Amino acid sequence: MVIQWFPGHMTKALRMMEEEIKLVDLVIYVLDSRAPFSCVNPSFTAIIGNKPIIYVLNKADLADKKLVMQWAKYFTKENTKSIMLDSTLSGSSKQVVENMKILLKDKLDRNARKGIILPLRAMILGVPNSGKSTLINNLCNKGKMVTGNRPGVTKGKQWVKIFDNIELLDTPGTLWPSFDSEETALHLAYIGSIRDQVLDLEELALNLIKDVLKIENNQLESRYNFSIYGMEPIEIYENICKVRGFVLRGGEYDYGRGAVAILDDFRKAKLGKITLDKPKAN
Repeated sequence: MVIQWFPGHMTKALRMMEEEIKLVDLVIYVLDSRAPFSCVNPSFTAIIGNKPIIYVLNKADLADKKLVMQWAKYFTKENTKSIMLDSTLSGSSKQVVENMKILLKDKLDRNARKGIILPLRAMILGVPNSGKSTLINNLCNKGKMVTGNRPGVTKGKQWVKIFDNIELLDTPGTLWPSFDSEETALHLAYIGSIRDQVLDLEELALNLIKDVLKIENNQLESRYNFSIYGMEPIEIYENICKVRGFVLRGGEYDYGRGAVAILDDFRKAKLGKITLDKPKAN
């Protein structure tokens, strides 16, 4: 399955990030906990340079906690911090501010010695639908940003001032021109970082079933209430259509409606708390 999605506004977004990065002290890099490594955008690497980074493993409530903890350890290196987060929970983002102050302690101390108060500035980066705007809303403790459960809601840069003299630059969710592996593209499609409208959802749902089978069998059975023992992925797909009543006239399965239901169940963690990417050794 060949997946590519890189609309023109993403090229503009990368150029804007290159221009604005010099204005910030730190980068807040938002990753979806269900596919953390797949969310690492190669195009961001050169832009970030040597800036301190806080990796926010967002949507941790939808993912495998044990694996997310391993990913947090993987991303924590010199000049970086990693935190697990469900940014829909009120007050959960306070640890972002705490880690900003730790990473920027030298700057804060220098400013204090000089008797000056300058805002701390951070750029928020991430692939589409990683929850960047929801995180900012959490930090603001109010709905200042436009959010949505679909990729591409934020179209341009937005500066937002929050408490403790901190300013955040939100940026559009951005992918990269071509994916280096089919696995990465599929993982991003599963979590909703690529618009469903440009995908073959039926093929995507079948691939998702194959990948879920490698991780978790019991949740498929409990969710759809039938035994999958000895079944091929396409048979599981068809049985899901059958039990959900997605059947057309003449007894043909409505694969389209089935695909939407399967993807929705995964995205809402109704197939279990799954992390698709396996941590790599540091």
